[in-house]
Amino acid sequence: MGFLDRLMGRGAPAASPVHVTDGNFEQEVMGHKGPLILDVWGPGCAPCQRLEPIIVSLARENAGRVKVCELNAAESPRTASRLGVRGTPTVVVFRGRAELGRVVGWRPKSYFDQMIAKEFPEDPTGGHTP
Repeated sequence: MGFLDRLMGRGAPAASPVHVTDGNFEQEVMGHKGPLILDVWGPGCAPCQRLEPIIVSLARENAGRVKVCELNAAESPRTASRLGVRGTPTVVVFRGRAELGRVVGWRPKSYFDQMIAKEFPEDPTGGHTP
């Protein structure tokens, strides 16, 4: 596969969630001006493990529209505490620096698809609303 194929998408790596830590939270999450979903998870958490493929799928399907991030609460306790996370998984939805809402516990992919469609509707001109 050639360079242009990779550049144009056929061989390009699929989008994946951005790994967020205590060290890059300000830049990756609070510095992002558009729609963002942050999955706060914990090691050994069965619902978190069930949610992981959904989060990966959301990142791929919404690349360029919604930034999808993940934060390991055990490795970044300062940020998890700052966000008021009491249990995992917790999915926090942002637009810019403003938290729009959060979901605690596992939900099916259809739940997140509907949430994205509602909170971040597509622009009728073919683009996406900021």
